[in-house]
Amino acid sequence: MANNKWVIAVCILAALVICVLMLVNFARGAEPVTDERIDWITDSWIAHRGLHDDKNPENTMAAFNAAIKKGYPIELDVTLTKDKQVIVFHDKKLKRLFGVDGYVNDMTYEQLAELQFPDSNERIPLLSSVLATVDGQVPLLIEIKNEGEVGELERLVYEELKGYKGPYAVQSFNPYSLKWFRINAPTVLRGQLSGTFIVSDYEVECAGTTRLPWYKRFVLSNMLMNFESRPNFIAYEIGNDGYKSIKGLKKLGVPVLGWTVDSKSTYQRVKDECDNFIVDTFDLR
Repeated sequence: MANNKWVIAVCILAALVICVLMLVNFARGAEPVTDERIDWITDSWIAHRGLHDDKNPENTMAAFNAAIKKGYPIELDVTLTKDKQVIVFHDKKLKRLFGVDGYVNDMTYEQLAELQFPDSNERIPLLSSVLATVDGQVPLLIEIKNEGEVGELERLVYEELKGYKGPYAVQSFNPYSLKWFRINAPTVLRGQLSGTFIVSDYEVECAGTTRLPWYKRFVLSNMLMNFESRPNFIAYEIGNDGYKSIKGLKKLGVPVLGWTVDSKSTYQRVKDECDNFIVDTFDLR
């Protein structure tokens, strides 16, 4: 009788483990794309916020033109102004890049357009202006910066992209932003951004980066919301030991990009771990 109880207990435990594994596999599932639309994602390193340096600030026309000149795909970030204009800008706050202690979403585009990057003539561009300038010359990887209610930013971005002829994809840390595209624009390539979600005090203070509670970090870093976004590719952090998680992500059957490579030493450590990289410099070999 005792032996039978042990057998039953082991069977129940095994069944529970199998159920958990099945749920995890479902939650982490991706949606592979098998046609040539996705080839560019892995063909060439992608210029993080354009080809930027001291003379060409990040996410500016100068940085994008520099990337176009070299033929590099461009990664950029989009967010909304107070008056619902889609701009190309990464941070939630203006302090890191302009020294202004205010939030981007609290200002109109007219106000933001008055700001000039230090030691440069560049200003914050509209997405529409960037699309007109790039005009399909190189692929675009567009990060949706949305931590709030999903729908408005995504819709406005897609409205501008509908008539765009060049290759592009969207990506976001927010799985619900990608779900919006999955439902409303299923032909648009979408990538799930993730990583360790370790945030420095400097990033919080100067860029306005959100420091997530531990349970959200656990869910997002382990890609457990993929059942909402069903990504066609994944972009995962290589810093803060995030690269250690990448081998497991390759089992999902979609391209895995590493972000952000900024030195030769970093590249040497991760060069065999990913299908491609989002880079701050192309001087890596």
